Amino acid sequence: MTRCVLYTRDGQVLGFLCAGHAAYADEGQDIVCSAVSVLTETCVNALERVAHVKPIVRVGQGFLAARLPEGTDNQDAKTLLNGMTEGLRDIAAHYPDHFRLNELAVSEWR
Repeated sequence: MTRCVLYTRDGQVLGFLCAGHAAYADEGQDIVCSAVSVLTETCVNALERVAHVKPIVRVGQGFLAARLPEGTDNQDAKTLLNGMTEGLRDIAAHYPDHFRLNELAVSEWR
């Protein structure tokens, strides 16, 4: 199962961590993994290229985490993260046995 955590403050998504494999289908055929990957990777790329914000990113095998730098107040970045969030919520609603989405309120980044 793929699991994602959205890190929020005051209702605004500031970052996310996604890990695991959905096991919906064989590797290379898994539409759930593909959908999550497309949404999260596109969001990270768009934060840099569209919003001109350099997110703090960690990536590994079956793992992607990204967050806005502390103090970032950029409307384009907020819009991009909110758009990604809506897509992830749709995936969680349609594939609950393969993808889980949670939110975690944070007061500060460590």
